[in-house]
Amino acid sequence: MFEPVPRPASPLAVRCTRVLLSPWSRLSLLVLVLATAAALVLLYEPQRLLSGGFPAQLGGAAAVMLFGVAYGACTAAFVPRPLLNLAAGALFGSQAGLVSAIAGTVIGAGISFTLGRLLGQDALRPLVKGRWLKAADTQLSTHGFRSMLAIRLFPGVPFAAANYCAAVSRMGYVPFLLATGLGSIPNTAAYVVAGSRAGSPTSPVFLIAMGFIVVTGLGAAAVAWRKRHRLPSS
Repeated sequence: MFEPVPRPASPLAVRCTRVLLSPWSRLSLLVLVLATAAALVLLYEPQRLLSGGFPAQLGGAAAVMLFGVAYGACTAAFVPRPLLNLAAGALFGSQAGLVSAIAGTVIGAGISFTLGRLLGQDALRPLVKGRWLKAADTQLSTHGFRSMLAIRLFPGVPFAAANYCAAVSRMGYVPFLLATGLGSIPNTAAYVVAGSRAGSPTSPVFLIAMGFIVVTGLGAAAVAWRKRHRLPSS
């Protein structure tokens, strides 16, 4: 008994598949996803829902976990992390707020990294030219954990920009997420503590937290100013 011979795929179907799976098609999809997320943030302002309209029936660990997941989705959609950190402190206090905020930070970074790696890396890597881009790519690709840890410890590089730059580089998932989680703790803790003590802005704890935020911001600016002279010329 003869087995049926499979028919070859249509040339048109093959071409369409190649076009849909091409690097630039995937990059276009990434741009569409990010644009849609940004538009939804502008329309619905989810940061206000998280800080002022959190479900009253939820409490304890469930509320902390749900906030962390929502935090991650919001950061992937470009909601500023300082606002979410302040909200975490105001809703849950210093300890639980910090746990929720760090978990959300790692979740949001993981979402962005995955989107950038799957949809944008193949199209964007050939465009990594110029001394700034080449230096950043080399640093992230060869010293991923150390570089990302420094970026997270010293605020200055936008959260989303760091995520997508790491995704386009050859940095691995584990070093990226581990460095993000560890490096985000100090600055995130300062915002969470400030949010938990926002009702008493003259308290020493609130003033110390705000002072830490200002000092680390100025330190990051100073480091960036010095490092720019060490970049290789194009």
